[in-house]
Amino acid sequence: MVSISNSITDQQNQAKKRQRHIFVFVCLWLLIFLVEFVKGGLLVTLLPVYMGHVLGLPAFAIGIAFALQYVGDNALRGPAGWLAERLGFRMIMSIGVILVLGAVFIMATEKSTGWLIFACAVMGIGSAPLWPCVMSQITSLSQADGKYGTSMSIIEIASLGGAGLGPVTVNWISGTSYQSTLWMMLVCMTVVLGIALCLPGRKKEVYALEADPESDEQLQHRSTSRITGKQRIKQYVSLIRSLHIHPLLYPALFLQSFALGILTPIITLYVISQLELTPAYFNGLLIVGGGVTALGLIPAGRLIDRFGSRFFLHIGFLLAGTALVGMASTRILFWIWIFVVGIGLSYAMILPAWNSLLAKLVPTQERGMIWGLFLTLQGSGLVIGPLVSGKLWDSISPQAPFFVSASSMFILFCIHWIMIRHRPNLR
Repeated sequence: MVSISNSITDQQNQAKKRQRHIFVFVCLWLLIFLVEFVKGGLLVTLLPVYMGHVLGLPAFAIGIAFALQYVGDNALRGPAGWLAERLGFRMIMSIGVILVLGAVFIMATEKSTGWLIFACAVMGIGSAPLWPCVMSQITSLSQADGKYGTSMSIIEIASLGGAGLGPVTVNWISGTSYQSTLWMMLVCMTVVLGIALCLPGRKKEVYALEADPESDEQLQHRSTSRITGKQRIKQYVSLIRSLHIHPLLYPALFLQSFALGILTPIITLYVISQLELTPAYFNGLLIVGGGVTALGLIPAGRLIDRFGSRFFLHIGFLLAGTALVGMASTRILFWIWIFVVGIGLSYAMILPAWNSLLAKLVPTQERGMIWGLFLTLQGSGLVIGPLVSGKLWDSISPQAPFFVSASSMFILFCIHWIMIRHRPNLR
């Protein structure tokens, strides 16, 4: 009878853990979706047009504003992940969301260039905890079954869905009033704050359905031992070295986001001024490209869990580079649609495969800090990209950013090829 009772209790505990697992995952999904919705609408559609056409600023000035946003976002990702592990994901994410709320409020109430640039920087700082916290928790949730590709695919759907629907929605409603659009974004961030308050607090919780027997002992040791800051830094350096990461991974982290960051500030201007397409037509391109990516993510994630990420990264990098060259080389609408679909397919393969590869490299100890480090290096491309983009647009041609982005994809293919030849187990 005692054994039967214990078995029932264990089953109930497992059921509660599973329910908590699902609840936290849904909260993380909604956080990513809504934050990317707001940032996508502001950075891709509203701010470039508002600052470029209404305020008459050059592309380089827009690039500076975007770069400050990405600097704030990326510079604090490592510290944000480190703090989240100690102070709780709820507190760190809530502070970040409040800062983004303040930034959107400034955008809605102030019209000067200086205030807009300052608001972009504050929004970047507030966004810093988002991805380290989410990726750290997703890695924990997926650790039991090892299905990183599927989990990353679902999260990427939230990211791409928000980033795609944000610009589309802003295109539809910003024609009547920029202010009404900004107030709508403010409401969205208020909802995000409510979701952030549902995240785990300071108390450490085990989300994997099978607990690590050493994790509680390690956590107690970390909480009770007193070490100096210098010793702590040495521990982190030693931990990073113990990962046995191929040196080429670090430039690959930069290039993976640089290829995207170089296009972010100019894509809307390029479609309107160079291709002479209407905002409604641009919405169609965004919907189709994002839809192809979203539909392909789940199948790609499952295949990645089964066969590994190697093949998908190879094909994805080559396809993305080819499609970007095509986008910059034609004005024929038929081919533009083909290349948009190609870019969508390539990112359906790249995003879950890349994140799955990184998740397998992140250790259980100091997971938030290591994810923050990876994401900081990766996000540095989003800092440099907009600055380079503006210069290329002003000094060479509007097509130049596309060619540089495509070149980054081809270089990534070469880097990944070299990495797997030296590390065959790097799947």
